[in-house]
Amino acid sequence: MAEREESRGKKLQKELGLPRKSAWERLEPGTREKVFAFAEGYKGFLSRAKTEREAIRAALEAARGRGFISLNDIPSGRGLDPGSRFFLTWRDKVMLLGIAGTAPLEEGIRLVGAHVDAPRLDLKPMPLYEKDGLAMFKTHYYGGIKKYQWTALPLALHGVIMLRDGRRVEVVIGEDAGDPIFSVSDLLPHLAKEQMKKNMEEALSGDDLNLVVGSLPFEGEEELKDKIRLAILQLLNQRYGLVEEDFITAELELVPAGPARDLGLDRSLVGAYGQDDRVCAYTALQAVLELENPGHTALVLLVDKEEIGSTGNTGAHSRFLEYALTELAARMGSASIVNVGRIMANSQAISADVTAGVDPTYENYFDMYNASFLGYGVVLNKYSGSRGKYDANDASAEFMGRLRDIFNHNRVIWQSGELGKVDAGGGGTIAKFLAYFGLDVADCGPALLSMHAPLEIASKVDIYMAYRAYGAFLAS
Repeated sequence: MAEREESRGKKLQKELGLPRKSAWERLEPGTREKVFAFAEGYKGFLSRAKTEREAIRAALEAARGRGFISLNDIPSGRGLDPGSRFFLTWRDKVMLLGIAGTAPLEEGIRLVGAHVDAPRLDLKPMPLYEKDGLAMFKTHYYGGIKKYQWTALPLALHGVIMLRDGRRVEVVIGEDAGDPIFSVSDLLPHLAKEQMKKNMEEALSGDDLNLVVGSLPFEGEEELKDKIRLAILQLLNQRYGLVEEDFITAELELVPAGPARDLGLDRSLVGAYGQDDRVCAYTALQAVLELENPGHTALVLLVDKEEIGSTGNTGAHSRFLEYALTELAARMGSASIVNVGRIMANSQAISADVTAGVDPTYENYFDMYNASFLGYGVVLNKYSGSRGKYDANDASAEFMGRLRDIFNHNRVIWQSGELGKVDAGGGGTIAKFLAYFGLDVADCGPALLSMHAPLEIASKVDIYMAYRAYGAFLAS
């Protein structure tokens, strides 16, 4: 029997509609293996880049391994040939790396910007105290967290200490199998009747996030007070040369202990801390490392402090990008400030950041017509912000159309999305700070479940498509 001819309505649906379908089902033959292989490198990066300093160090090592050289080692006025690979780091927390294009710099750049900081607990400047038979550290949380998620959890201590003798000491405790871990204790349910009557925000205050760090007293002198506290100071002094004053000149961060892992029986997902936004940092990094001879100068910008408003001299709100482009222009024959402004005005950027994926348990917080789904491809967001697009960048129709064409031409599987229902909340990215300089910019990155939690969930196929999307854009 001959097959029935497809109806006119079904033909129109295919021609006019935008069907939603899993990216796994749309992959070209042989691509699934590439997706899983790419995820292995990504998990390794997440496992060793638990802080912003560690992420920049890992990016720097990768760049040097691919032949990138410091912009500071290239004299002003010498010129950069097309295809030259360079980087510029800033205070161990920011990095710009790129490849010189064949087009003049005044015609603009292609930039992908991501942030490498993540929500965590920081030690306070004077953290150590003793109470009720335990030594404790006081913390101050960094970024937007649900405080209850950080209790009864294995934590590792990462950071740097500037000792009073001038030495800089790096600390990582809790990642190796033989290391001790730390934890914020929680009230047992048997005594939590009053606590559990409170709402989630009130049940635990920021000053309740105190870390258990020891219980052995200093031996031999009965009359001493705070002997457990003294014993902890002695241990830290023996291992790192630390005295109590050195806590004030330290950056010590508590992060979930342990490596990134496959999640799910089919291993299609990645479960790990810090995927907001190191998933975009890693995929953008890999895209520029593998790029060859772009038409426009292609740059990847990795910044700090996004989770607290992009403030400070290492955030996207700083003048680092302006400074870096001035340095770059001086080496490409475009040294005047006027030309740097022209470069920015003619440039295009992707703010590479994650968005919220639909959680089947909390579906009612999403506009299902405009939501993003795990496993459906990288997400292109026209705007972020909250309640009336406040504090957002709102990309133009022309630039959204350009990105769509780039992605479709390069067979990038993508979807559109937004963070959630209009009045449910919201959040910002570095897009508005890039737009401040005059760049066309839109947000683009994978969707996550459990964003800002100690363990976030991403789809391997979305991670791979982010890498493909950023590569295609940088080459455009």
